Amino acid sequence: MKNVDYIIVGDGYAGLFFAHQLIKNNKSFVMYSEGKKSASQVSAGIINPVVLKKFTTFWKAQEQIDFLKETLDEIQSYTDENFLIDAPIHRIFHDENEQNLWLRKSGNEELSGFLDKKFDRINVVKNDFLTGKVNQSARLNVNGFFTGLFNYFENNDYLIKEKFDYSQLDPSGLSYKDIHFKNIIFCEGMGVKDNPYFSHIEVNPNKGHHIKVKLSEPVPENLTIKKKHFLFPTGNGLYFYGGTYDREQLHHHIDQSAVDQLINGLSEFYPYDFEVAEVHFGFRPTVKDRRPIIGRHHEFNNLHVFNGLGARGILNGCYFSRDLYRCIEEGVPLHEEVSLNRFNS
Repeated sequence: MKNVDYIIVGDGYAGLFFAHQLIKNNKSFVMYSEGKKSASQVSAGIINPVVLKKFTTFWKAQEQIDFLKETLDEIQSYTDENFLIDAPIHRIFHDENEQNLWLRKSGNEELSGFLDKKFDRINVVKNDFLTGKVNQSARLNVNGFFTGLFNYFENNDYLIKEKFDYSQLDPSGLSYKDIHFKNIIFCEGMGVKDNPYFSHIEVNPNKGHHIKVKLSEPVPENLTIKKKHFLFPTGNGLYFYGGTYDREQLHHHIDQSAVDQLINGLSEFYPYDFEVAEVHFGFRPTVKDRRPIIGRHHEFNNLHVFNGLGARGILNGCYFSRDLYRCIEEGVPLHEEVSLNRFNS
């Protein structure tokens, strides 16, 4: 029987960032990957400390940004790749009222490091009221990140490409098939609803579509443009535009209404012809209070869940992977705001 410190079930941001914590701390593990593209793998990869509808920030934004940069440097040390793309977000203002609101908010202590007071004009797109730059924003090279880490995992025998079979798990004997483990982490996104140990957790699907388009007139490539949605280059002459949010139409195929919404949104500020080349969608695991769900099973202390990352999967997955690791290995209590126990009556 093979002995490992951890089994990770799931291959999205939660699973990969937790795997990094294990690599960093010399822990042995295997990761079960079903091979389907998760919501993480079709995400935009936006790293953004600002809520761009209201020009506000969120809990631990600066700490999460700082920790992500530190973590990506550590990952580069064994993948030899830097997955951070320095392409700050430029938010197109709708009118002068938004400009004034931005300037007022930029004077707040919690936002002064994020909202640039100097406005810019972007060529090619419509931005009559200019744009505001979000300092410290960036993008993750999503395809490179997953490809690079999966290759590293496979080369080091960490990756098992098969669906996890719950019926083969013995949580009392700490074994799964021919593997003996100390802890198991379930990072399954919406797949958790099929997990007999954690199917009760309060995550809800939020369906998101994005399109990849060919633009007849290229836009600047050293930034990320945001109006209703995000626009940025992905290589091979294509641009990402998205994504939508839908909690109602949850079937597993493309919604034409979402595609139409994206086409109309892009047309509002891009005045030239474009062609839709690809359409993608995924299901974000979201939580009512917009906090991740992290914790151990009420009966089996070696079974843990790491879920509910929502639309901030990169920042949440990175930052709270360390908290989960410290909780398990060092007994450091989880923040009440993210603990699974906050839902207990």
